[in-house]
Amino acid sequence: MTSPHFGGPGPGRGPRGAKVDPADRAQLADQPVSLRRIGALFRPYRGQITVVVALIVASSLISLANPFLVREVIDRAIPDKDVPLLVWTVLGMLAVTVSVSVIGVLQTWISTTVGQRIMHGLRTDVFSHLQRQSLGFFTRTRGGEIQSRLTNDIGGMQTVVTSTATSIASNLTTVVGTAVAMAVLSWRLSLLSLIVLPPAIWLTRKVARMRRAITAQRQRTLADMQTQIEESLSISGIQLGKTLGAGPAMSQRFSDSSLVLTDLEVRSELSGRWRMATMNIVFAAIPALLYLAAGLPATSGGMTIGTLVAFTGLQGALFRPLMQLLDVGVSVTSSLALFSRIFEYLDLKVEIDDPEHPVPMPRATVAGTVRFDDVAFRYENADRDALTGVDVAVPAGSSLALVGETGSGKTTLASLVARLHDPTSGRVSIDGVDLRDITLAELSELVGVVSQETYLLHATIRENLRHARPEATDAQIEDAARAAQVHELIASLPDGYDTMVGARGHRFSGGEKQRIAIARTLLRDPRILILDEATSALDNETERAVQDALDTVSRGRTTITIAHRLSTIEGADQIVVLDHGRVAERGTHDELVALGGRYAALLARSGRGAGELVLAR
Repeated sequence: MTSPHFGGPGPGRGPRGAKVDPADRAQLADQPVSLRRIGALFRPYRGQITVVVALIVASSLISLANPFLVREVIDRAIPDKDVPLLVWTVLGMLAVTVSVSVIGVLQTWISTTVGQRIMHGLRTDVFSHLQRQSLGFFTRTRGGEIQSRLTNDIGGMQTVVTSTATSIASNLTTVVGTAVAMAVLSWRLSLLSLIVLPPAIWLTRKVARMRRAITAQRQRTLADMQTQIEESLSISGIQLGKTLGAGPAMSQRFSDSSLVLTDLEVRSELSGRWRMATMNIVFAAIPALLYLAAGLPATSGGMTIGTLVAFTGLQGALFRPLMQLLDVGVSVTSSLALFSRIFEYLDLKVEIDDPEHPVPMPRATVAGTVRFDDVAFRYENADRDALTGVDVAVPAGSSLALVGETGSGKTTLASLVARLHDPTSGRVSIDGVDLRDITLAELSELVGVVSQETYLLHATIRENLRHARPEATDAQIEDAARAAQVHELIASLPDGYDTMVGARGHRFSGGEKQRIAIARTLLRDPRILILDEATSALDNETERAVQDALDTVSRGRTTITIAHRLSTIEGADQIVVLDHGRVAERGTHDELVALGGRYAALLARSGRGAGELVLAR
């Protein structure tokens, strides 16, 4: 991702006096947006949008009637004591207010509904598209950026529909209608307004820019403080701070940030007060000048008091929409940048996708033979292959153990079976069918993975297990837990299977989390099991119990195991020793010991008596 902008133009972006964000310009330069593509999002709602525009125009035009009604009251109804005219004009004022209010509610309802439906479509499309991305995308992209696009950027869609687009239509109608009405009331005062308005607008925008600069700095400082809170007061942060004795340093750092924020808050409040004072001066000065012009014989032109009051009302209503129209370029640029960031994710190429013509692989008919044919793989931007020329056959129902030092390619090779990556060259097949010819949904039913990095959802134990198989019954869930030697632990908890696991499962020990993860995978009843250090977090006694359970459920399944414990490895039907991505040795435990090569050296180096292959990690 090349976009330097973190987040998007949320609600309220593009205030008066704002400048175009350089990040928005950079985003549009890097990822141009087609207006036709944006229009396609709104096309299904053409009717509703037409109604919204019509309501905006009607509301703006109806509200212009008030100054003329006021003029009638002041110039005719009250001086002439014309009671019927007074009643009708007052009723007209009330009717204008009621009409504008009802129209505003109706317009907000329609525009918000349209905006929310577009947001829903984009949000689900982006989420679903990101679900199809490979692991490589998530390793090179910050998680916060992904969350920001799904929440801030797509959330800003509501602003585009209900604020940016509608405000342009409303402000344009108001400015044009007000200008015409002012000219009708008094062309002399209209000319005076042309002289007075530009410097007033310039002064207001200047103050607004000063306040925006302070506000932006305040927001950055506040964001830094929030980051410190998240990092320092999370479970992991507290643990790190206590073990490193970094608590006082963290407190001092937070205090420094808080002190800076205090100063910025004061400056922000003062700048806000200056902005308000400037607006008050402008709003007071313009009517004062109009009153002066109306009172001078040279410029009054026989103007009535009603006309002056009506004109002053129109003049006051002109200032804000005119300034907002002057900032329309900022709003449009921000909105286009928002669309650009959303479309950038939607246009991401899916590196690992379903085949155009998939080969059906019903689980009931799959034996589970796995084969690696001259497989090579290189990670993106890596300077060498992680795997080279791997030829390994794993017969259906047999077990394969992968052994090698750190970085030898064990996890990479196993991940190809789950199609977390595709080989750079060669092929990986199940029962002779290339994995790239099998749908991802069917492949996930055939291959189950338990990795060394256990991840549990912030939900109940039952919901975590059922995440692997939504239709599973409670009895099936308990059977899987028993097989993973974790049922008794769960049953002993006050809430049993309805116990919340906590954020990332921190409520449980590493071994307990690992057994829950094993139960979750077993619940899918896969034909092929990949165990990547699946028992690494267990003590010796628990590891033996879980291994016995895994041995039981592995019967009739193809099992690929990455482990460092001798007890896990020596019983495998086949052991493959990897060295820098190549197959160095293969055979059974006894055959490799008799060979006296790398495997035997690993045994000797780790100490067979300890029962662990330490360097096989």
